[in-house]
Amino acid sequence: MSNNTGRGATPRDIPAHGLPAANPRGYLEPVAFFNDAMPTGVTVSHKGRIFVNFPKWGDDVKCTVAEIRGGEIVAYPDESINQTNQEDLASTLVSVQSVVVDPADRLWILDTGSPLFKPTEYGGPKLVCVDLDTNKVVKKILFPQAIALPTTYLNDVRFDLRRGTQGMAFITDSAQNGPNGIIVVDLSSGESWRRLNDHLSTKPEDIRTFLPIVEGRPFIDHQQDGTWKQSASMGADGIAINSDGSRLYYCPLGSRKLFSVATDALANRDTSEQEVATTISDHGDKGGAADGLESDSGGNIYSTNYEHNAILRLKHYDGKWETVVYDPRLLWPDTLSLATDGYLYVTANQLHRQARYNKGKDLRVKPYTLFRIRVDAQPVLLR
Repeated sequence: MSNNTGRGATPRDIPAHGLPAANPRGYLEPVAFFNDAMPTGVTVSHKGRIFVNFPKWGDDVKCTVAEIRGGEIVAYPDESINQTNQEDLASTLVSVQSVVVDPADRLWILDTGSPLFKPTEYGGPKLVCVDLDTNKVVKKILFPQAIALPTTYLNDVRFDLRRGTQGMAFITDSAQNGPNGIIVVDLSSGESWRRLNDHLSTKPEDIRTFLPIVEGRPFIDHQQDGTWKQSASMGADGIAINSDGSRLYYCPLGSRKLFSVATDALANRDTSEQEVATTISDHGDKGGAADGLESDSGGNIYSTNYEHNAILRLKHYDGKWETVVYDPRLLWPDTLSLATDGYLYVTANQLHRQARYNKGKDLRVKPYTLFRIRVDAQPVLLR
């Protein structure tokens, strides 16, 4: 005789199998695994070479930039440049957040100069170009301290090589404790300038208007004074340039919104900040917070979605969002890179499971993974 008094079945009464669960969407293919430091950036050359980077956030980082060769992680362009020279920060790499292959098939390395998010010093924040035919550094652009502020965190970069004599780069400053914005770089002269400096669209939202939910729980930091704030409190992070180069898309890490701004306004130094701001478009809620953005030659915009283990696409022809892939293995999809092979590459690094976000306990489970998804699209190559 049953002892059930009408209180319902307890968890022990319910079998663990046969219960409904979310179905993955799209085919996520593992490309590489990482058993040491966590990666952030990934990029793929026009000939299929894969490069990744490892910022110095507390892991034992043996090299901050690497090439994946036969499944192995190999320091790139060599081991010596990956060994930081504290006496001459400009001569070596410090802590790299992003690597991007440009339309001319050169590798650009975006060095934050900010290990453990420490204040930057001149020579640390820089943009370094490597010739992929010779595997040699061919250009190095250092940022003045009025541009790369002590609080600056250089996050990601996109290129338009048609502008000026050698092209321009656009970089997001996602600073956690300082002004956010976009840094524009003339690749010929090496000159740089800040745009949308501390503009509302480049800043993270307050916890009263945005509370990120990751793996089913609020992503928050408990402060020593007893208050708490959302942990994704970094500004302009993801960046993508549209297919004709007229608009630069960007999003704060701590927001679900997507914005774009006219690249002509960013690039023209005679345009005032107020005039630049008038060209901003608010594209609304993108269905979840994002770390990385990407674009394709068909006019579509891609966005990671770290709240839902997914990648979404904003379709050019109707302005609606669709799911490219949803998979529980996409634990914090970070950087997107669309390659000429028609695949969209993405790193999943479990950023939210770091000890700093879990009261000192590291909850990450290795390996971290580089995935790819076939999207049958081509990258934006403005040259």
